[in-house]
Amino acid sequence: MRTNQLIIALFQRFCWLDEGLQARLHDHGWPDVSRPQSMVMTNIVSGIVRPSDIARNLGVSRQAIHSTINQMVKLGIVKLEVDPSDRRNMIVALTDLGARMREDAQRSMDALSAQIAARLGQDRFDALLAALEADWGDNMEQEPAAPSPRS
Repeated sequence: MRTNQLIIALFQRFCWLDEGLQARLHDHGWPDVSRPQSMVMTNIVSGIVRPSDIARNLGVSRQAIHSTINQMVKLGIVKLEVDPSDRRNMIVALTDLGARMREDAQRSMDALSAQIAARLGQDRFDALLAALEADWGDNMEQEPAAPSPRS
């Protein structure tokens, strides 16, 4: 098995996709956003709007997410609002500018997906998407511990 290449290949393809998205948005005149900002936007669009939930979903600290969100607020693409279901919490929402940017981002992602499908063939693209969308199970399953090299 070529398991060592899996993480590298997945990360390289993710970067290819994100860089393509960022380049298209830049070409449309949108402010440049960092990869963390892009991932925050992806979460918001997916309905994950509490900063603590976004941090958990991305595997980063709440402080890091708050810093990223504050940068995005300064860019004018998101705003913080009181959570209507729990007034003790804040949620992140797209501004009008952010919503327009998101519409361009969706069109760009559609074009990138079509480009990938054209390069791989529709059947391989569909198989790739199905594999990535499949339930991979709990990632916390542990293999039996290997003997310690000090033994």
